[in-house]
Amino acid sequence: MRKLSLVALCLFFNLITKAQDKAPAYPLITHDAYFSIWSFGDGLNQSVTKHWTGKEQSLLGVIKVDGKFYRFLGEESKSFKEILPAADALKYQASYSFDKPEAGWENNSYNDNAWKKAEAPFGDDNSAKTKWNSDDLYFRRTFNIANVSAAKKYLKLNHDDNVIVYLNGKVIYKKNGWVSDYTYLPIKDGILQKGKNVLAIYVKNTAGGRYLDAGLVEEDADNVNIAPATQTNVSIKATTTSYTFSCGHVELQVGFTSPLLLNDIKLTARPISYINYAVKSTDGKPHSVDIFFGASSNLAVNTPNQSVSAWKSSKNNLSILKTGTVEQPVLKKRGDDLRIDWGYLYVAVPTKFNATQFIGTQNESLKSFVDSKYPEQAQVLNSKSLNLSSIIPFGSVSSTPVDKYMMLGYDDLKSVEYFGEKLQPVWRLSGSQQFEDQLAEANTQYPSLKNKCAIFDAKLYADAEKSGGKEYADMCKMAYRQAIAAHKIVYAPNGDILFLSKENFSNGSINTVDVTYPSAPQFLVYNPELLKGMLNGIFYYSESGKWKKPFAAHDLGTYPLANGQTYGEDMPVEEAGNMIILTAAITKAEGNVKYAEKHWEVMSVWANYLLREGFDPANQLCTDDFAGHLARNSNLSVKAIVALGAYAQMAQLLGKADVATKYRTAALQMARNWMKLADDGDHYALTFNDKNTWSQKYNLVWDKLLKLDLFPKEVYKKEINFYLTKQKDFGLPLDSRRTYTKSDWIMWTATLADNETDFRKFISPIYRFATETESKVPLSDWHETTNGKMTGFQARSVVGGYFIKMLADKWNIK
Repeated sequence: MRKLSLVALCLFFNLITKAQDKAPAYPLITHDAYFSIWSFGDGLNQSVTKHWTGKEQSLLGVIKVDGKFYRFLGEESKSFKEILPAADALKYQASYSFDKPEAGWENNSYNDNAWKKAEAPFGDDNSAKTKWNSDDLYFRRTFNIANVSAAKKYLKLNHDDNVIVYLNGKVIYKKNGWVSDYTYLPIKDGILQKGKNVLAIYVKNTAGGRYLDAGLVEEDADNVNIAPATQTNVSIKATTTSYTFSCGHVELQVGFTSPLLLNDIKLTARPISYINYAVKSTDGKPHSVDIFFGASSNLAVNTPNQSVSAWKSSKNNLSILKTGTVEQPVLKKRGDDLRIDWGYLYVAVPTKFNATQFIGTQNESLKSFVDSKYPEQAQVLNSKSLNLSSIIPFGSVSSTPVDKYMMLGYDDLKSVEYFGEKLQPVWRLSGSQQFEDQLAEANTQYPSLKNKCAIFDAKLYADAEKSGGKEYADMCKMAYRQAIAAHKIVYAPNGDILFLSKENFSNGSINTVDVTYPSAPQFLVYNPELLKGMLNGIFYYSESGKWKKPFAAHDLGTYPLANGQTYGEDMPVEEAGNMIILTAAITKAEGNVKYAEKHWEVMSVWANYLLREGFDPANQLCTDDFAGHLARNSNLSVKAIVALGAYAQMAQLLGKADVATKYRTAALQMARNWMKLADDGDHYALTFNDKNTWSQKYNLVWDKLLKLDLFPKEVYKKEINFYLTKQKDFGLPLDSRRTYTKSDWIMWTATLADNETDFRKFISPIYRFATETESKVPLSDWHETTNGKMTGFQARSVVGGYFIKMLADKWNIK
């Protein structure tokens, strides 16, 4: 009997596990590149929630059931006490040398009186107090400790580049490479000692920047730690991520909804998400329930050492908490691994729910919840790492679910800079200038938006499943919010919509054309106006005369400053081809040629360039720039040929018959020549001059979708058949040079298949990557096909390319 019960229990948990959706990371709050919070890993309460960059941006949720506490959202952030403060906590001086000292310099007995002393941090950027421009830095801090506590000790370190760290002559840390922020590294017990101690560090600069700051901290012994609830389910839908927990004899369902309904641009641009809670008894008895929610002020800083203020207020039938940095450096930083440090985070709860709100540190706030003693101050000024806390009483809960919700929003004041002008968020362009009024509108709309999102989520999944099966549908719903939230919607001074991407964790560029290109299918399916917003800035850049080259620019700058290209090298064939192909796609999606006509003059310049230079490309980069330069790239040649065919198609629609004939004739001849030059027997080669190679010819998909008929269908079939012999466990490699791949391009390649069976053969391995990878970050589009680990990139918009098969079906392309 006992064995039978054990088997039944195992089956039960197996069913629970199978029911849960799997993803590398789970989207919670997703609006733009700065307001984007994720749960990294499989359990909502197994780690601190993070910004897509991986930096902690804590959302914490605790439910109290009959006096017992269960943590369901996030994990408590560690709080530390300073032992030896780093420069972000307290000014200090250190002894240093740029010259190699005698042996034993790291030991406590070494005499460093001859060394120089200066204020930290050391480095070569504007944040450094002491300039360091050489290759080597030797650093020593001598300090005394009266008593060594039993608390866990950590090295707090920020370094660039290679580093060796000694404490009292013993190596406690070594690393080749650099970090962009402070890391906390555990120190073995017994190394730190009562009395005199010496922290000694050697840093070697190998390239690029230089930086060093270091200190020692210990865990705060007063940290409140609350036991986790048992997560029984997680479900990802296009606009919502939902979790279910068992908390004693109560079931808790938590949903995170970012209502990104692309047919409503104003709504999509409004940076407000909902968190809803549904609580019910599971044993037929009533239970007393309260829910605690805390949002860290670190959602409004780039680094946690920045000073913040917070306020409590009420307006429009809402209880509101607000926080932001003291400095408010609006649009003062640009780059990739950055978070917003201007504007204000808002937490709002409808007053009808009788929430108690207060401000403090996270640990103080948890103590307040546990002790039911709440601070009453309405503001906290010039502090650090505050927590915006709300307690929502649910009263006595029975088997009938009780539903309540709250909102998180972010007012970024100014969203991007566009050719010298700071652009306002969309919601400020009409109506009230107060963000509290946006929260009030969102509150009023909650019931209808919840319903609209549910309907949309179901339809997206059904459409995707019809197009490519369950695994394909799962990939599409996983990608939907990520693709949108890597953009910002604004309007240019001339009234044009701008939908500006950030090239997340590749180089931080804004409005990169070869990021727009793979992202486009999702927006062609759901709102082509947004694809126009991805092209408008690039067209303006050329048409205004600011960009003078005969091909399109690579980007408009480095996010969030769109003042002109900052990428160091052009991609002439790549970007000219992308712009023309996507304009043709808009023409097809809208059923008219108005957008192409508006930009015909500059597209004609680009088409003429491709006519001259596109067929047999010179040594240059393409969108797969991580793979390096490549001359005579056959897939890049396909892009040029397809772009010329697309240009001819638009010319015909515009009544320019002579132009259409000229360019279509040229494109057809190029396609014939391509088939001869790239032919390698059972497939087509990577380059025209290097046979026994191969590559995914994903650019062919637009020949198929736009019905250009430049290449015979036999070309698609030959490539598909060959690719099916080259698949690895986690996908089809990008080409024969390496075993890594790009999942967006696999989706495009798969869409060349003429039957559902072959299509699904390409999808299954990348679905396996998405659900089994050890790389627990927002979905990476660049991964290794042999082991399923990410190679690079994360949280990028290019996963919008997964919708290419749905686009083909929408256009009735089989």
